[in-house]
Amino acid sequence: MKRRMIGILLSMTLAVGMLTGCGGSDNSTASANGTESTNAAPTEAPTTAGAESETAPQKKEGGYTFGYTAKDGSNPFFIAVENAIREAVEANGDKLIATDPSDDVDKQISQIEDMIVQGIDAIFLNPAEAEGILPALDKLKEAGIPIINFDTEVADMSYITAYVGSDNYNAGFVCGEDLVKRSPEGGKVIVLDEPTANSVVDRVNGFLAALEDKGFEVVSQQNGKGNLETAMSVCEDLLQANSDVVCLFGGNDPMALGALAAANAANITECYIYGVDGSPDVKAELTNEGTLLTGTGAQSPNQIGITSAEVMYKIMNGENVDERYPVETFLINADNVGEFGTDGWQ
Repeated sequence: MKRRMIGILLSMTLAVGMLTGCGGSDNSTASANGTESTNAAPTEAPTTAGAESETAPQKKEGGYTFGYTAKDGSNPFFIAVENAIREAVEANGDKLIATDPSDDVDKQISQIEDMIVQGIDAIFLNPAEAEGILPALDKLKEAGIPIINFDTEVADMSYITAYVGSDNYNAGFVCGEDLVKRSPEGGKVIVLDEPTANSVVDRVNGFLAALEDKGFEVVSQQNGKGNLETAMSVCEDLLQANSDVVCLFGGNDPMALGALAAANAANITECYIYGVDGSPDVKAELTNEGTLLTGTGAQSPNQIGITSAEVMYKIMNGENVDERYPVETFLINADNVGEFGTDGWQ
């Protein structure tokens, strides 16, 4: 009887040990319907800007499904970012659902709500409006969905798991520096901005900082709405009253190209025009002899996409991540455009 009791006790001890071992070593146990098992041990939560204590999502059968939204899916810059992210995601056997809100924040919110219903595990997000997107961020937070915010900051960064973007202030600053060298006596300047886009606001601030106390006068600062057509229309009116401007600055390359079209239509022959992006179209224009387009504060959408995907997978693996991942910006002009080529993004 004594030996029998010892045997029972040993059996019970082994059974408890096996149960403890399963709970601690298998954090990805899932039920048949794909939800996480309640007896799986929690993994260490990644360091995030907006979450107090989240558990890293577990790899599901069939892989992760990521959402992707950028303010204007037809903009070549965002096409390049999406392509870089998609290549990384699909190479890992996962899925990317991409939407295009066409610069409409209400549409973007609706599309994000649809992606939440579709069961996305995380999202790559560029806001159509920094402030206007906040209701969608609330819904993402409620659903426990990590957010990689890229290129343009949202108004409240506490929602964001990590931010990946260009040094936009520097992108504008290098354009201003170049203008000061070319026009040491200063002069009148027209600025095309986009107040709802924090990235463009930073670029304009950097540009204006480089001109401070250098004899320049901003005779007009207008909303070019980030696109060529609006910028061209705005500049056509402004140039009628300010044909003697020494510079037109666009907060992105499409606005710079709109300013160029307006200046050409007004037969302006002496003026420096700058943009920000480093797009293939602008680089090609820089190779044209006699063009008024002078330079672009270049960024790399390819690197923004690659870095965004790398950071996302760190988050999904439960690794600690930084709050911000800055991507280098620099000036491209006629002197160095040959180093970067004109048939694609850097």
